[in-house]
Amino acid sequence: MLESYVTPILMSYVNRYIKNLKPSDLQLSLWGGDVVLSKLELKLDVLEQELKLPFTFLSGHIHELRIHVPWTKLGSEPVVITINTMECILKLKDGLQDDHESCGSSSTNRSATENTKSSVKPRRIQQATPTDPDLPPGYVQSLIRRVVNNVNIVINNLILKYVEDDIVLSVNITSAECYTVDEFWDRAFMDISATDLVLRKVINFSDCTVCLDKRNASGKIEFYQDPLLYKCSFRTRLHFTYDNLNSKMPSVIKIHTLVESLKLSITDQQLPMFIRIMQLGVALYYGEIGSFKDGETEDLNCHTKDILGSIPGSEGETGRDIQYLNQYKAQEFYAQQDDEQSQGWVSWAWSFVPAIVSYDDGEDDYLGNETISTLHQQKSQTLKDPIVSVGFYCTKATVTFKLTEMQAESSYYSPQKVKSKEVICWEQEGTTVEALMMGEPFFDCQIGFVGCRAMCLKGIMGVKDFEENMNRYEAEACFFICGENLSTKGLTYLTNSLFDYRSPENNGIRAEFILNAAHHKETYTEIAGMQRFGAFYMDYLYTMESSSGKAPGNQHDLSSGKSEDVGNIQEKSTKSLVVGPLDLRLDSSAVHRILKMIVCALEHEYEPYSKIKPDFVDENTAIPNAEEVASLEEYIPTRLTCVTILKCTVTVFMAEFNLLDHLLPVIMGEKNSSNFMNATNFQPLRPLPSIQILVDKINLEHSMPMYAEQLVHAVSSLSQPSDNLLHNCYAHCYLKIFGFQAGLTSLDCKGTYCLPVPLIPSFSIAIYGKLLKLPMYWSKRTQVPLNECIFELPNLTIQATRAQTLLLQAIYQSWSHTGGIGSSVVNETLMTDIFQISGVKSKNPLPTLEGSIQNVELKYCSTSLVKCASGTVGSIKICAKAPGENGKEKLIPLIQGPSDTKDLHSRKWLNESRKPESLLAPDLIAFTVQIPQSVDYCHNSGAVLLANVQGIAASIDPVLYTWLIYQPQKRCSRHIQQQAMGAVPHVMPVTRKKEDEVSVGSMPLAKQQSNQASEYASSPVKTKTVTESRPLSVPVKAMMSTNETCKSPEERMKEFIGIVWNAVKRLTLQLEVQSCCVFIPNDSLPSPSTIVSGDIPGTVRSWYHGQTNMPGTLVLCLPQIKIISAGHKYMEPLQEIPFVILRPILEEGNAFPWTISLYHFSIYTLLGHQITFGLVQPMGCTSTLAVTSQKLLSVGPESRHSFVVCLHVDLESLEIKCSNSQVQLLYELTDIMNKVWNKIQKKGILNQSSSYLESVTGPVPSSPIRSSVGTVPPDTSTCSPSADIGTTTEGDSVQAGDDSPFSDSVTLEQTTSSIGGSSGRVSLWMQWVLPKITIKLFAPDPGHKGREVCVVSELEDLSASVDVQDVYTKVKCKIESFNIDHYRSRQLQNF
Repeated sequence: MLESYVTPILMSYVNRYIKNLKPSDLQLSLWGGDVVLSKLELKLDVLEQELKLPFTFLSGHIHELRIHVPWTKLGSEPVVITINTMECILKLKDGLQDDHESCGSSSTNRSATENTKSSVKPRRIQQATPTDPDLPPGYVQSLIRRVVNNVNIVINNLILKYVEDDIVLSVNITSAECYTVDEFWDRAFMDISATDLVLRKVINFSDCTVCLDKRNASGKIEFYQDPLLYKCSFRTRLHFTYDNLNSKMPSVIKIHTLVESLKLSITDQQLPMFIRIMQLGVALYYGEIGSFKDGETEDLNCHTKDILGSIPGSEGETGRDIQYLNQYKAQEFYAQQDDEQSQGWVSWAWSFVPAIVSYDDGEDDYLGNETISTLHQQKSQTLKDPIVSVGFYCTKATVTFKLTEMQAESSYYSPQKVKSKEVICWEQEGTTVEALMMGEPFFDCQIGFVGCRAMCLKGIMGVKDFEENMNRYEAEACFFICGENLSTKGLTYLTNSLFDYRSPENNGIRAEFILNAAHHKETYTEIAGMQRFGAFYMDYLYTMESSSGKAPGNQHDLSSGKSEDVGNIQEKSTKSLVVGPLDLRLDSSAVHRILKMIVCALEHEYEPYSKIKPDFVDENTAIPNAEEVASLEEYIPTRLTCVTILKCTVTVFMAEFNLLDHLLPVIMGEKNSSNFMNATNFQPLRPLPSIQILVDKINLEHSMPMYAEQLVHAVSSLSQPSDNLLHNCYAHCYLKIFGFQAGLTSLDCKGTYCLPVPLIPSFSIAIYGKLLKLPMYWSKRTQVPLNECIFELPNLTIQATRAQTLLLQAIYQSWSHTGGIGSSVVNETLMTDIFQISGVKSKNPLPTLEGSIQNVELKYCSTSLVKCASGTVGSIKICAKAPGENGKEKLIPLIQGPSDTKDLHSRKWLNESRKPESLLAPDLIAFTVQIPQSVDYCHNSGAVLLANVQGIAASIDPVLYTWLIYQPQKRCSRHIQQQAMGAVPHVMPVTRKKEDEVSVGSMPLAKQQSNQASEYASSPVKTKTVTESRPLSVPVKAMMSTNETCKSPEERMKEFIGIVWNAVKRLTLQLEVQSCCVFIPNDSLPSPSTIVSGDIPGTVRSWYHGQTNMPGTLVLCLPQIKIISAGHKYMEPLQEIPFVILRPILEEGNAFPWTISLYHFSIYTLLGHQITFGLVQPMGCTSTLAVTSQKLLSVGPESRHSFVVCLHVDLESLEIKCSNSQVQLLYELTDIMNKVWNKIQKKGILNQSSSYLESVTGPVPSSPIRSSVGTVPPDTSTCSPSADIGTTTEGDSVQAGDDSPFSDSVTLEQTTSSIGGSSGRVSLWMQWVLPKITIKLFAPDPGHKGREVCVVSELEDLSASVDVQDVYTKVKCKIESFNIDHYRSRQLQNF
């Protein structure tokens, strides 16, 4: 009796998936109670159709299948299905496009035949069923339900393999068992009842091993790698909730998996393959594999029809029951196979949860109107989308990265073995991955973990830095820490899971789910996520809501061009990521390991899964009508991503070893040709200085349109799209950094840090950028910006002593100068000068320079025609803090801008009342620059530069010299252990001297001693050794600068002139620079407490009127400059970009002549007792610069220009006064500067020679290792040892042009006279006109005390002209009158 009902159910499944079975034999065996089937082949095509994934089965077989049916105790004992050894091999489908293009026909045919089968089968079963009066239909239904609900499935030795390219991924599960349980999750025979509409099941997986190996071209695996996962056991709980006893499908499905310990191991060879598998998972989710994404929609529809179409065709109540049972049986079986995955489920999952695979937020996944409407019509009559909750929980996970090397056996013929060495370990506690979905309209995924850390293990690249015998602290090995640990946090990661005893399901309460986007965002905030987890929290929410009340499935396909129902569906995708407090320590060990992992990941490249569509514009599509535009205005689906990082600490240590030249070339895409280093013993460097960066919060927001192609196509076809539509055609990015601060700290031998020395106090910054999507659609809209960037910096302050900058340079050079383990030595004096011991006062505190910049706003924008930028800088202040009397700190202002310098050219301001610096002062710098994208674009105007610079006051105070000439004493730290890198590894003794660190080659001892030269050493012998070391450095420099020396200076100058000409030939220029006033005192001028901090003119004035004696001060008032190009009318320097000027310059040279005006240049001196003497009286000039050019025909590849340059200068009268006291002051100032320059230069030479000496010890001559710690780093401008002879003083001679109005003539003539020949001619004509020069020299009368003598020299009507042509140079000078007078002052009277 019962057999006639139960047997067809079991037979239908066995026959559906297994080939070549005789139903009669199977039926007879089943009635006997036990079936044993051996060596069964699976129907692979059926499995592929059921899975609906882009995989094809290469093989699939079952070694043994056992079915046990306890006919006599069917109501109290479960049916047991046992599978012994099941193996399946999968690979990606070939020719996906062809398969999916034929979906319309083949799938329809398949669905028709299967519909026939499924509708016929129940009818046949029903006819065969005897009508027994003792078995009422209700009893049969309940019994069949009990049997099905309690089926036990046992799989022993399940083997799944996936092959792709050279990848072989195999999963081996020793045993998996699924059985029904009671409310305490203990094995039991259960059924759903009216009081308890719940069914619970458990699946236990034992000894799961995952291997990832590489196969060769013939398909064989030569060397087996360590398993990714070895013998891991986990358990899964399934919880089904039904609405009522007659429900065919559960309304709530919960599938949660718990792993106590997950230990992953990845080798360097497995890493690229592992990344490839991860990419496969992402591509599967978004449907981006080949053209699978495009064909997916039709296939889904076909398949859903297969399932649902059979239901109305069934006849009779029992037939429908069996049909539903069949479907439920499939659900149960496949849920066991792949519990956590939301994509691998078979037919029932496609119909109930189509959003998981078919439609999330991948583009082009629109479903056709007709198919979906009929689908929903059927679905509304029959099925309701269940709520599905899938969860994965892991108590502790460990990922170990290993490096492998080949190791030959002792026997010659034995095969090679792979030996692996652990390098990095990642530990993670309390991991949660949860997904909640309900059909298409709602999908949410939450990922989080409580804490994690990363550690260095063993050695890296031959450096044994963390071997067992090193006795290093665990804290030193740990370079990344984030979040908390489970012992303090508790089991919050299991909240509301089936493994949480407090969850509703474990207390007999029906769980409630949040399936509304607004409610979800209110509940699952960043704060709530961090309270539950602590280290990392991600919430990904996708919702599809209907604005018109229609079913969400009535989706409009934008690409089809139909206009119905646009805007009915409102989709949104939001990703929110929060990273908790983290601490990252970047030392040599960590950086080399991280970069080595990146190098290993880049070693093998695979073809991408999805091909990028070619950029072509379809011109034939229709322009959207008004209704479609209105619906777009109402709602545009977007993807929003928010990333927040809280309390971030990054510490960058000085490099203890540097082998980056082996890693960086590979990462940058170059080939690595350098040989590998030998294994070396390693001794940590202590104290180890470092830069510590603290950030309170980093917030990044990124938004972009979900269907960019359709949106951009619609908006770009409109004649005047609204701002809202244009705004949505961009991808937007906002970056905000709050509370960024940096300082110096040091790690001692005990592993503790000293108190950080602040370098950059806390500041915040904001950056906004937007990028136009699919710019090829906007080619006709030249005014639409392609990208835009805005930068805002409210305030930035940097403060440092000279010792701190030396240490910063040393840390930078330890990373920038590669070449093995260098002999870096930290100078003990330098460290004690920087890191003060708490409670101990320093004898000679160093002056600190502090610079601040405020209110910086920059904007960049580019269109298809122009690139433009504009911006403002609010103010700049630089001051020095020096130790003063009575232990008080004195503030010495050095640079202040903006400053009111309009009246400073005359000396009257000292005696007049001066307004304090206003807080509402204009911005120091305001500018706008616009450059054409294409230089030769004839319809476009030339470049535009508008700039305005306010006045700047500067004070070159002697405290600046004190700061510059600081030099730590030459004492090396006693607890330094570091060794030089040589061919033979060796350990350096702790008490080793500095001289021994230079490897002893053919170098004489004298050269080693030059390394020890003290600051004031100047003996001839040592000077000689310095210059003798020059030839050693020549090959290094020659090798580094071979490309630069191949061109002659003339060629370089010609190239430079060509570049400059291209920049200015069509430049609209408007430049206005207010006067810059430089005060040069011969003693410090600290700012009094009564003056506004940093006001330099106010400070000078208060000293001038003060009771104390004011130090002598030279005041240099640089001129106010105005430059304007021809035909240009004044515009505001700050413009909205891109902008259009009234008179664009269309042809070369039309921007000329430039009018250059200089006003109010003066020099005067302030002496003690309120005495002021003028040196150069206020003067100015007006000049006109004209340049014309024409291209010359040349045979070479580059065309040269012929230039004609005209310069006319009208100078105002010049009056120079000079007295003894002024000469004395000038001499003092010059002497101070000269001494300081000599000291700096001498240190530069000594340091450079020592670095070259050490460079010989390096393994590669072209990469010098410089002793960068404890000595003044080389100044590149004075790097030549012969700099004192004058080889590198070119920069100084050019800068001298600020003082003298005649300096232009020399430089212009020198630069142009050397250029000639047919390759590029320059004709030059310059003229100066000066009405009068007066020179007055004052001196005390030697014969009469209290009297002065004065010599007055006058020159009137001076003019000079220079004419330089190809064939001649002509110079004219003219002076109308010249006379010298001598005066003597009378007693108590003027001259």
